[in-house]
Order: sequence, then C-alpha cells, then structure tokens
Amino acid sequence: MTIKEAQEEVDNWIKTIGVRYFNELTNMTILTEEVGELARIMARKYGEQSFKESDKGRDLGDEMADVLWVLICLANQTGVDLTTALERNIAKKTNRDISRHKENEKLK
Repeated sequence: MTIKEAQEEVDNWIKTIGVRYFNELTNMTILTEEVGELARIMARKYGEQSFKESDKGRDLGDEMADVLWVLICLANQTGVDLTTALERNIAKKTNRDISRHKENEKLK
C-alpha cells in the first residue's frame, strides 16, 4: 500500500464506518495519546522499565499503526499530501545533513 492509498483508505473508512472525522484538535490530542502508548511499550521492551500486567500482549506494530492512522487523519483533514511532504522532507534532510552525520565523532 502506498502512502496515497493509505490516505484514501483511511478517508473512505472514516466516511463509511467512522461517520466523520473528529476535529483537528481532538485528533491532535488522540495522536499525542497514541504516541504515549507507543512510548510506554518501547520503554518496556527496549528500555529499563518492566512490563505491567496491562501492557503484556500489546503489539508494537499495532501501536505504531495507531500513530500512523491518526497522523493520516490529520493529513487528510488539513489537505496535506503525505507522499509529497515526505519527499520534500527527505530532500531537505539530505541537503542539510549531507556530511553532518559522517563527520559526527559520536556516530563513529
């Protein structure tokens, strides 16, 4: 699935099953909540925190997909073409950081 197809599929789902989009501020809050859930799983799986009973069985990929879902909703609501935005962002980072990371002693 391409990013464009994902944006179209989420939009179709919202309009046929979800009734309508939550407003942008609500979705921004939901995005923050979903990132927090992802962070909790990352901290337990890769960090030093132990799993709580309520966190056991949570799927890292599913948590990432929840973040992506809400981000796509926000993009759809605000008219952002994520494919174009990502392509521009990669170009920006490439131009800005062409030698920066190679010269970073901390990364060697």
